Amino acid sequence: MLFVRHASTPGMRTACFPGADEDADAASLARAHSLASVVAGSVVAGSVVAGSVVAGSVVPGSAVAGVGSAWVAPSAAARQTAAALGREACVVAALAEADHGRWRGLPYGRVAQEEPDALASWLADPDAAPHGGESLTVLAARMADWLDSGRGEPEAVAVCDAGAIRAALGHALGLDPLRAARFDLAPLSVTELTVTRGGWRVAHVNRKILS
Repeated sequence: MLFVRHASTPGMRTACFPGADEDADAASLARAHSLASVVAGSVVAGSVVAGSVVAGSVVPGSAVAGVGSAWVAPSAAARQTAAALGREACVVAALAEADHGRWRGLPYGRVAQEEPDALASWLADPDAAPHGGESLTVLAARMADWLDSGRGEPEAVAVCDAGAIRAALGHALGLDPLRAARFDLAPLSVTELTVTRGGWRVAHVNRKILS
């Protein structure tokens, strides 16, 4: 499975907590357009592409993302990135970034200043959700369920934000959510998981494709 981190947004550039449903930057989307053939080539080279395309914007659990499609997080930037890559968006709730509750869209610096103890708790405890949203443990569990349920086909493309990709890497490597959060993932970078009889394996992480 090829994960693509979606194009950059104003919130990403100003170090805000994710969750505000922002449009992607025009310049970043232009780069995504130029990556379309590279991403398509990576999928074809790495595996046999699935044969059925899902109609509609929200797909059932048993559906398959097929030729010309991509599993996509339910955010504007993810949908726009998929379109720039030339792929029909099959929106899946499981690929959403963690819900950061009242911190959604706020600058990290402001939260650190106004709620230092709550932020410290969140950084140290994967089960903590002082913002009233999801914990990292909950995010990790829903990503693991999605990958192992057969919806995360090895030959598919998934477009989402960094949190979901880190959770997928954590599941593949058996890392706890705090260790998985240490992966750096640039906008429009690609991360690939392959599947074997023994489970998911990591082919590459945060690969930046020059266009």
